[in-house]
Amino acid sequence: MQIQLEYYLLLAAALFCIGIYGLVTSRNAVRVLMSIELMLNSVNINLMGFSNYLDPANIRGQIFTIFVITVAAAEAAVGLAIILTIYRNRDTIDMEQFNLLKW
Repeated sequence: MQIQLEYYLLLAAALFCIGIYGLVTSRNAVRVLMSIELMLNSVNINLMGFSNYLDPANIRGQIFTIFVITVAAAEAAVGLAIILTIYRNRDTIDMEQFNLLKW
């Protein structure tokens, strides 16, 4: 029995909506990074679902998913490094307190 494409799309849409909600409502920088990771994982689920549905013989969706995972890992590493640097300088990771780039 094969899982239908609609189930992949519903799961990915739910994860993406949770990620958007966390991105919009969260003031903590670590939660913002986690929300971005949820959104990228929903894209991975879409890539895998469409790859399995459209052309199960080729592995194009899996290759794109590996690229997205590597970009997500690099984004998490750079984002955490920036957050740690800001925390050391400002003693907070509240997004409302980040005014370093304002005029």
